Amino acid sequence: MWRYQIYTGLVLLPSFWSLAEGGKLLVMPQDGSHWLSMCVVLEKLWERGHEIVAVIPEASLLMKSSQSFTIKTYFVPYTQEFVDRTYHSIGENSFENPSFLEKFTFLLSNISEVTSMFSSSCRHLLYNEELMRYLNDSKFDAIMTDPVLPCGPIIAEYLSLPSVYFMRGLPCTFDYKATQCPSPFSYVPRTFTSSSDHMMFTERVKNLLTGISENLFCYLFYLKYKDLASEFLHREITILELFSKASVWLMRYDFVFEYPRPIMPNMVYVGGINCKQKKSLSKVCHCFC
Repeated sequence: MWRYQIYTGLVLLPSFWSLAEGGKLLVMPQDGSHWLSMCVVLEKLWERGHEIVAVIPEASLLMKSSQSFTIKTYFVPYTQEFVDRTYHSIGENSFENPSFLEKFTFLLSNISEVTSMFSSSCRHLLYNEELMRYLNDSKFDAIMTDPVLPCGPIIAEYLSLPSVYFMRGLPCTFDYKATQCPSPFSYVPRTFTSSSDHMMFTERVKNLLTGISENLFCYLFYLKYKDLASEFLHREITILELFSKASVWLMRYDFVFEYPRPIMPNMVYVGGINCKQKKSLSKVCHCFC
């Protein structure tokens, strides 16, 4: 399996980038650790002669100007202070160890605020006439995006661009659903269950209930994006339909640490990229080791 995945990556990536060699790549990134991993790839692509334009909001946590490639910013209806406070709150909760029910309740309670923030940002981008005119006139060869918040896929569909997804995963296993990969409840553990692929009967029941509840979570999480996409593209379209249009899925997984499961030929594991930016542990961290 792993030899097949590496072979697929060697075949797909050079052939894809050869089509865009010397051309333009539009980038729609996500903030936080998503950006740190993607930025490494963009720097390498720039070094190889690709012209890169990344589109980011004016207020962000880590996405800043670059000396290597072009950054285009757009107005968003929230402040830098609001962004910092939101991510700080998420970070604090990440170090807690609540029960599964508490985790799920916390997610549901924060869906409204988070989706309102990011869908509003996407709306301001899509209806920024000057910026969208620039993107349309620039004649990009392809778009690279982290699709967990699907503004990038909406723009890819609008501009009719082949899309490369660079991602760690999608909620509700949408990445596997969009590529039509089997993901049975009885075998693949769901997020937040803390189960392995060797489950007892009670754990499989829990996994089944979690999988069923994912439908509610993703309905709430992506509802505003679905409505925005249908409004902007002037036709009814589902989020799953948008995701299914990706040309290449670069999965920031390491196949060594993942459960065995079938994947499609255009899904390539590139987990080592996450370790590219490494630093020594601080003295504080050493004290806890």
